[in-house]
Parts: sequence; structure tokens; C-alpha cells
Amino acid sequence: MWVSREAAFRSTDDWKDTTMLTEAATCAAVIGLDVGKLSHWACHVTRQGEVLRNEPVANTEHDLDGLFAQAEAGTLVVVDQVRNIGSLAISRARLAGLPVAYLPGIAAHGAAKLFAGDAKTDERDAAVIAKTALGIPDSLLPVPKHDERLEAARSMAAQRSHMVTCSTRDKNRLRSILLESCPEFEALADLADPHWLRMMESLGGPWGIVDAGKAAVGAVTRGANRARIDAAVAAAAASTRPSEYRVMAENPQVKVLARRIRESAEEAARLDAEITALLAGDETYACLLTIPGIGPRTASELVISIDIGDFPDHDHLASYCGIAPRNRRSGKSISSVSSSRQGNKRLKNLLIFSCNSLSRSKGRFGDYYRSCRERGMCHGGGLEGRRQEEAEGNLRNHEGQGPVLGIASRLFVETAGPISGSCVSIAYLGDQSGEIG
Repeated sequence: MWVSREAAFRSTDDWKDTTMLTEAATCAAVIGLDVGKLSHWACHVTRQGEVLRNEPVANTEHDLDGLFAQAEAGTLVVVDQVRNIGSLAISRARLAGLPVAYLPGIAAHGAAKLFAGDAKTDERDAAVIAKTALGIPDSLLPVPKHDERLEAARSMAAQRSHMVTCSTRDKNRLRSILLESCPEFEALADLADPHWLRMMESLGGPWGIVDAGKAAVGAVTRGANRARIDAAVAAAAASTRPSEYRVMAENPQVKVLARRIRESAEEAARLDAEITALLAGDETYACLLTIPGIGPRTASELVISIDIGDFPDHDHLASYCGIAPRNRRSGKSISSVSSSRQGNKRLKNLLIFSCNSLSRSKGRFGDYYRSCRERGMCHGGGLEGRRQEEAEGNLRNHEGQGPVLGIASRLFVETAGPISGSCVSIAYLGDQSGEIG
């Protein structure tokens, strides 16, 4: 059956894990940690407001174990960073049998305004973290537990993202040099083609390539699209040559940038292969690959970016991804039902990018996109399902198949299904009658 309007259009606040709220509300005490590289400031506060400890603690296993050993069972440990400098504190707290929670920096910054004083010190920050956890448990987020395999994949994905960022920066710099030197050559250059990168890495910029001659160019570009390369070399040869000083400065820069771009691409490909190998036995990863528009890279990013087990059902997960619209209502008045700007932007972008390919398909998703465009929506509106009627609160069904959620929302709703353990049960129903489990 299709999901109801109420389930599909949940508030974007519904994604939070209520388990964390229960632990924060029932704990006897809280240890707030303002984490640092060399040391943390620890503020140990009971529910009655008594401060048991308020002092710095070295960021070592021995000192952290001593801090947590003095805490009674059930004491909640709250940190303001879950990675890097906060990872050791989290692992040692869990080893001591204490629950752990996370207070986002933006929440801590807002909560600090509720307390007396405006000083910015580690001592005050730790007290704000501890007292906010006691007084406003809704501000806390859980710190998910991940197996070592997913943690390794996540680390590799972060490194791959770094390599892509570096490659993009180097490509922009290289194109800037080529554009200033010879615009016609730059217009034909394909920096995604390894043959072009190998040619510029060996011979330099357009004038270095012209000076090397046709034989040298052919030797380093075997197997390439010769017509395009020959056209670029001919365009450079017919252009006005800059001064020799400029050519002398340009060639080494082009060689270095081309080499870095090639190495970044190779490293990213190697990381993709290793990530795929790590996730080969993951059930969620295997299910995601069955969905049209989602390939190995997108599937791996989805798996390592989120722990599905943190959400009680797919409605909460949809809200977290920023797919569920944002409602503004008071009583019987509905001022707007618009696209949410909250949620995890990385996950939302992954789904939107996947939907771009689905918009060109001949299946139900492609048909839905084209019907949206026929009703006057722009490309982005067709993907997200934005329409004027929704802004006015008049949520009408499309062909009797549930609310107009857009391809991203429809793809998610039709494929997410119920939650089973820590894995989402995904079933693509594109060839079936239009019901979801």
C-alpha cells in the first residue's frame, strides 16, 4: 500500500532517536567534556546540580580511565566532537560501560546564551555541555556504534573525497594557465582523459607540445582520440606564441599539475575498488545496487554516511535526509509546505544526483518526471516535486498513487521499505503494481 499523506509529509524534527532522550532524562549525572587535542575540560554534574568535578583531564587513556572510573553507573558522557580529538574519550567511556551522547556545536553555542556571563573558556563550555544535557535532553544526538569494516570504508571515503577536492583545485589551476596561454587549446583539452594528462605531464603546455613535434605527441598518446589532439596542437601552432620567458615558466607548472591530477584520479580509483571490496558482503549495499540510478559509488556513499539502525522507520530516515517537506501550520492555517533545507545535505544530494539519471529513464520515475515538466515545473522542481499547490497546502494526489513527492521522495519511499534490525529492506517495485511494503 502507498504511504499516507501524514507519514510521507512528516515534520523534519521527527528523525531524532528517542532512546537518547530517555537516557538523558533518567541518568543520575552527566560528565560534560569540552574536548581538546592535548586535554579535555571535564565538568561532572549530578541531576541535583552538584558539581563533583570541574578540571582538565589529559587526553590519554590512563587519565580518561581514571575520570570514568570515579563516575557511578549510568552517568552520561557528553562530548562536543565525535571524531578526531573526541574519539578517544568516546571509546574509553564505552569501555567503562558509560552511555555516550553528542551535543552539536551549533546547539552548544545557542545554549551558552542561556547561562550567565559571556566569557569563552573551556571551563564554561564544559559546564554548558553538562547542564544543557541535563536540562535540554532534546538537544543531544546519539553517537552510533559502527563495526570496524564500516569505519575503514568511511576513512577511505574521506580520503577519496579529499583526493577529488585536490584534483578539482588542480584542474581549475591548470585550465587557468592554459586559458591565459592559448584559449583555443584550452577549449579542446580534456582533463578527464588520461592521454591528455600524460601528454601534458611529459611535454608541458601547448607551446611545449608544439615544440616537441608530432612524433613525440604520438608516442605519449597512443590509443587516444587523435583527431581532437591534432586539432588542439594545430590551434596552438596557429596562435601567437608568447615570450620564451612565459613558455619557460608555464611548462613546469603544467607538468606538475597534470601529474597531480593523474595521480589523484588513480588514487581515487584505487580507493573506490577497496571500498567496494569492503562492502561486498553488506546487505544494505547489495540492496541499494538493485535500485535504478544508484551505482557502486553512490551505494557505498549511502552505506557509510548513515547508520540506518539509528532510525525506527523509513519516515524518520526520510526526514533526516531532508526529503520530507517542511510544514508551517498553526491550527487550521497552513502557510506553506515547502522543500526542507534541513537534514543531511550529503545524503540529500546523493539521492538527487541519482534521480537525475532516473529522469531520463523510460520507467515510472522517468514518466513521473516528464509529467511534472508538462505541468510547468522546472528541472529542479520536477526532481523535488515542488508545485504551487503544495505551497498553498493543497496536497493533491497524482494519478491515485499517493502525494506528489518528487522523484527523490518517491524513489526513497518506494525503495526504503520497513526497517529490519540494522539494515533497511529495499525492494525495487518498478515492474510491479505500485504498492510498497
